Amino acid sequence: MENENKQENQPSSDRPRLLIIVGSVREGRFGPTVASWVAEQAEVHGGFQTEVLDLADIDIPLALPATSPKYAGDAYPRPAGMAALTSALDAADAFVVVTPEYNHSYPASLKAAIDWHFTQWTAKPVAFVSYGGAAGGRHAVLHLENVLTELHAVTIRDGLTFPNYFTAWQDGRPLDPAAPGYAKTVLDQLVWWAEALRTARGTAPYPA
Repeated sequence: MENENKQENQPSSDRPRLLIIVGSVREGRFGPTVASWVAEQAEVHGGFQTEVLDLADIDIPLALPATSPKYAGDAYPRPAGMAALTSALDAADAFVVVTPEYNHSYPASLKAAIDWHFTQWTAKPVAFVSYGGAAGGRHAVLHLENVLTELHAVTIRDGLTFPNYFTAWQDGRPLDPAAPGYAKTVLDQLVWWAEALRTARGTAPYPA
């Protein structure tokens, strides 16, 4: 109750910025439905300023410049169509990545969006919401955890997994009545890390 009161009393402008990323750009994808529900849960939670970003709206080439974004910094030559993504990643204090599972991994669009950036992920927490068939996208999440750890992001242990989403959702909502409770657990952990790491980044540069 004490944590809930803190979130309710904290001015919205002081709350960490949460970026929810729709990782799939495939035709007929289910990701926007999942992301919309997650954003709703974040609003109910009250601990974040929340934004949803759909990678389908961003120009993300697969061909990368020769120089690593880790070393190029602000001089990294990204295409103009990627400016909204870079700006949103820069501003965010925490991320929720919404991903399906394609052939036991995650979409190429999501990998490209990650690889075009580096410092934007560093010392920030990332939670995962996955959906798919019997495994619910867990193979994709396991791969993402490895990739984002390499970029010095902090991956959250708990996540949301929706197996057989094609029968487990109705009218834009999961049928499992426990799903909002699981979402709250993930968001509670995410806001703790977001506030702690935002304070740490403001105190001293991360030694990457």
